[in-house]
Amino acid sequence: MPSIYDAIKKDHDDHRALLETISGSESGSEARRTAWEKFYYDVKSHAAAEEETFYSKLISKTWGQDSARHSVHEHQQLDDLMEELNEMDMGAPQWIEKFKTLRHDYEHHIDEEEDEVFTRAREVIEEKEIEGYGTRFLERKKEERKLVDEKREDSLED
Repeated sequence: MPSIYDAIKKDHDDHRALLETISGSESGSEARRTAWEKFYYDVKSHAAAEEETFYSKLISKTWGQDSARHSVHEHQQLDDLMEELNEMDMGAPQWIEKFKTLRHDYEHHIDEEEDEVFTRAREVIEEKEIEGYGTRFLERKKEERKLVDEKREDSLED
């Protein structure tokens, strides 16, 4: 059973690898499309599961609220960039420029999360309070994966 920190970190490592694959692939190629689709769905389900498990626990602690709010706000900004990219022609030069922004912002976010937010969380949440949260996160992520398209459609209707 992974800890919440290990489960999130493993996803981040997978996302870093996908970002590298996307960056190194040819414009409009099948390799880019495949890596982008995997990245898109995995990050969307990861962020939702993270907010519902890890961040909900962190925000319940007075000294963790600022860290949690900051990260959730970044999730929204990253989600907006991903939606813009999802609507663009992957072969267009503008796509790769916007992707570079997404990559920079996402890598900054996950580095900050692993370095600062995890440190803050370990200070304010006792390990016994989040025992089993790694498994809860992974289970929630599977459920969220099934909801990505539905949530996107709801968002577009707003």
